[in-house]
Amino acid sequence: MATVYLVRHGQASFGKANYDQLSPTGWEQGRSLGRWLAGKVVPDAIFGGNLERHRETVEAIATGFGARLPDMQVAPGFNEFDHTEVVTRFRPAWSDRAVMARDLQAFPKPARAFQEAFVQAVRRWASGEHDHEYGETWPDFKTRVLRAFDEMIEFADGGDVLVATSGGPISVICQQLLGLDDTRALALNEVIANTSVSRVLYSGPRRSLSVFNNYSHLEAEDPALVTFR
Repeated sequence: MATVYLVRHGQASFGKANYDQLSPTGWEQGRSLGRWLAGKVVPDAIFGGNLERHRETVEAIATGFGARLPDMQVAPGFNEFDHTEVVTRFRPAWSDRAVMARDLQAFPKPARAFQEAFVQAVRRWASGEHDHEYGETWPDFKTRVLRAFDEMIEFADGGDVLVATSGGPISVICQQLLGLDDTRALALNEVIANTSVSRVLYSGPRRSLSVFNNYSHLEAEDPALVTFR
């Protein structure tokens, strides 16, 4: 059976003007994964969304890998949902970044406070009770991701593929493979580590999740590299 390696992007730049670029930690996470893959995995193809953090994660992996990898093929279906819209629909005042920063600084751990708000915002979005407020609903997001996954496997034609994507798409793919409800799928999204690897085995129409959220490459090099946001 062939393998799809689903990789969540490296840590993005939370709190910076351009969230989409990798943080210094995110770059090192990607290089660490590349070093871990070297000598073990040589993908026949690489896919990713068209987000900057997806592209930079592949660049970091290639640097750590130390040998030429296939060029990344862009598949927008693997993009994350619009987290900015999801958050600001939950907390409209946070459309002003200065207000959001001020509110979060009132907490002893701003990043944790944001994460708690983010989880609530995602649950609101996925509830189906406010679909008219969003440019892309939760069902539409799932349909988009699963279509991209199907098209990627058809293109791969039995080869091993590495996909640089985000926590949301990985959760949706795992949801389908494991037959989970939405609540459990969203719970998966909360624990997917940056540059973790989830493996899907496939042969023709058969698909099975064999590994979920493996980030042992980070723990082996430096446990401080383990991040979830």
